[in-house]
Amino acid sequence: VQLQASGGGKVQTGGSLRLSCAASARTFTNYHMGWFRQAPGKEREFVATISAAGSTTYYADSVKGRFTISRDNTKNTVFLQMNSLKPEDTAVYYCAATRTLTLRDWQYDYWGQGTQVTVSS
Repeated sequence: VQLQASGGGKVQTGGSLRLSCAASARTFTNYHMGWFRQAPGKEREFVATISAAGSTTYYADSVKGRFTISRDNTKNTVFLQMNSLKPEDTAVYYCAATRTLTLRDWQYDYWGQGTQVTVSS
């Protein structure tokens, strides 16, 4: 499975961005999808995940109520809508695919290349 993330950029505090992650696999619907992020000097952290059918989602406490993960299985794409962005959301954001619905990054099998999100104060 090849994953291509896009949609990152620079915004001011309170702004919004929508990340997309396009998957190459025809078996996209077999995979749960997740978003992770890594800020400079910090470990990669879980952001959100969505089940293969799109019926179940989980979020990190730090983004709950501000970020929304969704997917369009007809287009093999997963999205991350990010609202009310804060400077602490600045990071490289990665999408990933797994056969196990999980928050643990080591259980994800495939990773995209990352897209930079920068939030200025």
